Amino acid sequence: MPVPSSTLSTLRPDLAASFEAFDLEAEKAGYIARKVMPTVDVASQAGNFGKIPLAQLLQQRNTTRSNGSGYARGNFTFDPASYSCEEHGAEEPVDDREAKMYAEYFDAELIATRRAYNSVLRNAEKRVADAIFNTTTWTGSSLTTDVSSTPWATVSTAVPLTNVEAAVQKVYDNSGLWCNALVINKKVFRNLRNTTQVTDRIASSGAGNRNLASDVSIQMLAEAFALDYIIVAGGSQNTAIEGQTASVGQIWSSTYAMVCRVAVGSDFRDPCIGRTFHWSGDGSSIDGTIETYRDETVRSNIVRVRHDVDEIVLYPQAGHLLKIA
Repeated sequence: MPVPSSTLSTLRPDLAASFEAFDLEAEKAGYIARKVMPTVDVASQAGNFGKIPLAQLLQQRNTTRSNGSGYARGNFTFDPASYSCEEHGAEEPVDDREAKMYAEYFDAELIATRRAYNSVLRNAEKRVADAIFNTTTWTGSSLTTDVSSTPWATVSTAVPLTNVEAAVQKVYDNSGLWCNALVINKKVFRNLRNTTQVTDRIASSGAGNRNLASDVSIQMLAEAFALDYIIVAGGSQNTAIEGQTASVGQIWSSTYAMVCRVAVGSDFRDPCIGRTFHWSGDGSSIDGTIETYRDETVRSNIVRVRHDVDEIVLYPQAGHLLKIA
């Protein structure tokens, strides 16, 4: 089948605006990839960059100056690192006949756009989840701890506050950075709301007894853990081959929790666990570029959603992976 040139495709920002902005769509689906790995825009599709070793940020220097002598000068070096953005996209056909048959029930073009959009979002989410809940990157006692002997799902005996505090201290010992986030999935979040250690801490803080789990908010949990953010993932996926019986599971595993420092701004010099590199040179938008083109061979309009990204873990020392189940 011939593929149309890019000049034959038409940008369709109206479709994006028709059903909601990217961030709201991601929020509804429970996608957290861009919160865990915020975006940095780059000028080239691939390239090298310098990463300041965390040890140099903490390097002790003699600052004493004697008369007639110069001041102590730093000798900053950078660890070489690289990125290579890849294009990710999905297409959905809108058959002319089907669009007319069902026009009184739904807008086929909007449904096709949502399906393509969610495919791109879901795959971006999975790439970041696989990078963060990764026992190859986080290995050894300084980077990961197995606390599954007292699983967080056992709400009467679990000690998540103790586990997270120990992880925070290890990150600080490794990097000099204080963690600001706990990354978990929604199932783990719902367990934490019922955990005796957590509810006792909330009650002792002056918030009163919480008889219902629904009374415990994300903000209350953040205060209990002494962290700025509790980042809760809600996205699910069907891992079965298309056409086979569905096998639905969480994109972010219930087996792990990540205690880490995430970036809170666009300053690339801010040490954090990772970033999403985005290249817009080929018309990509981090929010997902939406285009349509005509394919007469199947008498359909084709909706395409695409973006050009690379998700990179920058400082493993800025996180500590907990095995909680």
